[in-house]
Amino acid sequence: MINRVLIRIKVLQIVFAYYQNGNNDLRVAENELLLSLRRSYDLYYYFLLLIVEVTRLHERRLDTRKNKYLPTEEELNPNMRLVNNRLARQIEVNEKLLAYVKEHGVSWVNETDFVKNVLELILNSELYAEYKDSEDDSYEADREFWRAVFRKLICRNEELENALEDISIYWNDDIEIIQTFVIKTIKRFEESEGSKQELLPMFKDEEDEAFAIQLFRKTLLHGEEYRERIDRHLRNWESERVANMDLYIMQMAMAELLHFPNIPVNVTLNEYIDAAKAYSTPKSGTFINGILDSIVQELTEEKQLFKA
Repeated sequence: MINRVLIRIKVLQIVFAYYQNGNNDLRVAENELLLSLRRSYDLYYYFLLLIVEVTRLHERRLDTRKNKYLPTEEELNPNMRLVNNRLARQIEVNEKLLAYVKEHGVSWVNETDFVKNVLELILNSELYAEYKDSEDDSYEADREFWRAVFRKLICRNEELENALEDISIYWNDDIEIIQTFVIKTIKRFEESEGSKQELLPMFKDEEDEAFAIQLFRKTLLHGEEYRERIDRHLRNWESERVANMDLYIMQMAMAELLHFPNIPVNVTLNEYIDAAKAYSTPKSGTFINGILDSIVQELTEEKQLFKA
């Protein structure tokens, strides 16, 4: 589930912190990387659990109104579509979710305001108005409702994203990516799977997990060597005037170019140019593209680069 795009982002963040903090403890930095990746995977479960918690909160509210003194007819006979949503009930008993929650302490218990805000967002939406009055009372309709909630209400919701970032510093750059995996997971749910519905693993395979560790190690262990080569290609640029983030990005790109022969050159270049656009200065993408192109040409001429 944690793909290589997210892995690169996490490695870049820890590499940046490693140099900025100046502690030079590789083991501590590597543990921080592993923790950061784990927190990203936690967010996946937090989002799935959010469906359950929003449903429970709505049910408690309806029960409270039903049992108050002199309830209205609507309060006595509320619309139960959201409470009885089959997907939410299936997720609530999912064995993988329950085991992960128990082992890693995933819970919204201290973030009740966030759960409340999500519920209000849903109840006040046209999406919910259409859903609660729809004649299509099926598992597929229930599943599609929650998929639409994430796509249309939660994803790219700046207010919700800011709240999530306040909950955990590790989620600052994860939210959009993890949301897409939650949407894919919901789409894969089948009623026949019941509580045994499979969820996404932390990594697609062992190769991706190894990629994270090796990219981090190679970036730092060969750092001086890479920086010397980068300096030679700065031409009229003075290395001390180049943004530190640009240097870290190019250093990581060199580690990937030289130590991961199965990753095409153009894939590596595109990934780190995108990283520069997202995490450095407005002109960094173009600048890094030029420097990396010249480095690739030099490495090829020196027969150090053997891949497409």
